Amino acid sequence: MAIVRPFKGLRPKPDMAKKVASPPYDVLSTEEARNIAQNNPYSFLRVNKAELEFDPGTDPYSEEVYKRGKDNLMKLYRDGVMIRDEEPSFYIYRLTMNGRPQTGLVSLASVDEYDQGTIKKHEHTRPEKVADRANHIAYLEAQVGPVFTTFKYRETVDAIFKNITAQKAETDFVADDGVRHELWVVDDSATVDAITKAFGEIPELYIADGHHRSASASEVRRRKQEQNPNHTGKELYNFFLHVCFADKELSILPYNRVIKDLGTMTTEEFLKKISDKFDVAQHQGDINPEIAHTFGLYLGRQWYALTAKPGTFDADSPTRSIDASILGDNLIAPILGIENPKTDKRIDFVGGIRGTKELVKLVDSGEYTLAFSLYPTSIRQLLNVADAGEVMPPKSTWFEPKLRSGMVVNLLTDY
Repeated sequence: MAIVRPFKGLRPKPDMAKKVASPPYDVLSTEEARNIAQNNPYSFLRVNKAELEFDPGTDPYSEEVYKRGKDNLMKLYRDGVMIRDEEPSFYIYRLTMNGRPQTGLVSLASVDEYDQGTIKKHEHTRPEKVADRANHIAYLEAQVGPVFTTFKYRETVDAIFKNITAQKAETDFVADDGVRHELWVVDDSATVDAITKAFGEIPELYIADGHHRSASASEVRRRKQEQNPNHTGKELYNFFLHVCFADKELSILPYNRVIKDLGTMTTEEFLKKISDKFDVAQHQGDINPEIAHTFGLYLGRQWYALTAKPGTFDADSPTRSIDASILGDNLIAPILGIENPKTDKRIDFVGGIRGTKELVKLVDSGEYTLAFSLYPTSIRQLLNVADAGEVMPPKSTWFEPKLRSGMVVNLLTDY
């Protein structure tokens, strides 16, 4: 069953929400965050990425940075910019991008269910990133970045959401990127009970984005449990903040690749080598693949259409049938020699929200030699990988729109 728990959320006053709510901490560099927050003292980036208030070169994992984040959160609360609800509540959060809405539940999820695998994952985590977010939670005594989860569509949940969103939203604003954000506060006991019951009939949840935030919540619970001789399992640290959407509402964009060089190969040698595994044809204009197992290659100011040949993938494998795997296994690793795309400095990744024009720009600038455009991974593929207990290929999903941080915060203590 999927345990969801209402909580006394800390959230911006409706008229301050646009100034407070910010992009997630992990999609921006410190310099980008500093530019966004420069003329906005209320930006939640000052909580979630407090190193922007220090001199360049300051260790973002230092105690002084975490403490500054807490000070900034407490100031937002004490100055009345953010308010805490008096009753345990659920929150309905709807994002609308390019006329396409997606509606999710903001609640607490169970760390036990995460640890036991009822909340399924599809990525490995890096210890240093888990430690960072765990320290962030511990110093702030708050969970400020929600985990993005999904579930297989249920009519009962959809009906509840539609009934709530038929009313006027408590918070409603359009961010600078054009995405509309709406938030409904649900504190009446009948609706809270209905939501709890409806999710209790869902067998599992899936992490879409936020594996490190989930693992950090588990780490914080481990620390707190060791320190609490009266641990009961009901304390707030046994739960973590998430926003949960039905799978059919989510949109995954491609995650494209750019490569620094061809190694020692000439363009002609490279094209000849890849033709063993791919059909290669010159193409006029940008390529945004419209069917699976096809790719765009931009090299030497020329686009090429690539089609994976039979034998390059396993259609029955949840992981090896994903286009990011096909490209990696048959071209990027064996031909370009990039075995570990997570650490190799010759490769970088470009979210599909930037489009193929960004690929052309990066290659034509001379910073990169070639680029690949991919067909997007489907949400069904992601769920299949998680169900199989496997791991998605690196950088294979780019979700849009992004959840804003600071829309609702879970305090682990009373400030």
